[in-house]
Amino acid sequence: MENTHKNTGIKPISQTYAVLNAKCPRCRRGDMFMNPMYGFKSQKMYTSCSHCALKYERELGYFYVSMFISYALNVAQMITVGVLTYFITGNTESPWLYMGTIFPVVLILAPLNFRYSRVILLHYMTPGLNYIPSMSENKGS
Repeated sequence: MENTHKNTGIKPISQTYAVLNAKCPRCRRGDMFMNPMYGFKSQKMYTSCSHCALKYERELGYFYVSMFISYALNVAQMITVGVLTYFITGNTESPWLYMGTIFPVVLILAPLNFRYSRVILLHYMTPGLNYIPSMSENKGS
């Protein structure tokens, strides 16, 4: 038997799916971003959810906190690449080797860090913002 919401009969959308696809934390259906993560245009975020009308920026300057999350993601990525570089090359002498491997990875992952720092902030770190299964219903039902 499928796992469905008791009252509505709709199947809940998993949080993992919502986080990986940058969906609204309240209904898990509306998109948070207007364009793809990698492209020629800068990433733009919707002001509110197209499905449940949740306003993403909870207060003025709300997404400044996502800079700390982005910083933590960057540090974790740099440490990971540095350790992998050490295990692959065994070189502890050349700082240029490490800079040559770490900085390109940081630049390549910058759009991912920007997007997922905001997604993590909204999904996991915002008090009182929870998934409401009834908000996942189709608008016409």
